[in-house]
Amino acid sequence: MSHLLDDTLRHLRALVSYDTRNPPREIGTGGIFDYLREQLAGFEVTVTDFGAGAVNLYAVRGKPKYLFNVHLDTVPDSPHWSADPHLLRVEGDRAIGLGACDIKGAAAALVAVANATQGDMALLLSTDEEANDARCIDGFLKDHPVYEAVIVAEPTKGEAVLAHRGIHSVQMRFTGKAGHASGEQKPSDSAVHQAVRWGTAALAYVEKQAHERFGGLTGLRFNIGKVEGGIKANVIAPTADVRFGFRPLPSMDADRMLETFRTLVEPQPVEFGETFRGDSLPAGDTATAETRRLAARDLADELGIPVGNAVNFWTEAALFSAAGYTSFVYGPGDIAQAHAADEWVALDQLDHYAQTIYRIVDRGSA
Repeated sequence: MSHLLDDTLRHLRALVSYDTRNPPREIGTGGIFDYLREQLAGFEVTVTDFGAGAVNLYAVRGKPKYLFNVHLDTVPDSPHWSADPHLLRVEGDRAIGLGACDIKGAAAALVAVANATQGDMALLLSTDEEANDARCIDGFLKDHPVYEAVIVAEPTKGEAVLAHRGIHSVQMRFTGKAGHASGEQKPSDSAVHQAVRWGTAALAYVEKQAHERFGGLTGLRFNIGKVEGGIKANVIAPTADVRFGFRPLPSMDADRMLETFRTLVEPQPVEFGETFRGDSLPAGDTATAETRRLAARDLADELGIPVGNAVNFWTEAALFSAAGYTSFVYGPGDIAQAHAADEWVALDQLDHYAQTIYRIVDRGSA
């Protein structure tokens, strides 16, 4: 075990011990942030509370070119954990604990590197990524800090991810007119019938996008997550609520797709609105996105980080890209272990990530 990995595990043991589950979003400015303040001597540290469990720790030493971002919040644990999820276990070739993979392992490595080198370095540690609530990043970007690039840590198996899908969550409502179900119905009478017709049309529309491609990704990801409505079998449904989500490619026009989904059937939904929006990575139209992807690829090559495939999951790197930064995703761990019971990260990936960040920071101070 390398000295850097040993320090990373020491910090990871501490970080995992702090309860940063999101929900319930009961995260304040003490606890894990008190620990991090103590570990970042020599940094100018600012902690900002945006409310509802959204807290940033921004730490800067010197005049760094790159910003390293990682979220500290985790998903809730499940009853299927075989041991205390807040007690880190190192077994064989893996470290097991809530958030060890997603993505406190990277945070621990960054702290270890910060203490192992005196190089210029900037960290942004946030706590609202798992809530689909971008208060932390939005709040940070209001000050327009100057960096050549932002490297966002998520589980990518030690590869630079240059592109991923966007994510859009929508809630809509159809309305009809309650009545006895024995009579003939017009298309507008039952809200549930309207919702079913909409679902059929939406699935057909999504199927037609199967040929679309960007950076190794294909098609449009789509899911109807929840349908509620009606009263009973012999009563025409007066209301129906539908929640759905879609994940477009960077080359797809999300606003145009939203309008398409809204107008698929008649009568159209009486209420239709996004509950969460996360743009694709890279952000921008097709030409702009490709330019940004190439810039991120060049930077990854310069830093000696191998470039991996585009991914289907969303990350906050898209928020930095939309703000004009060159940005890519890079971290230890496999997304297949994230959010799972007995979540784990491979020790060799933790070590390699820490060594790579050390090299980047140390080179920047040379």
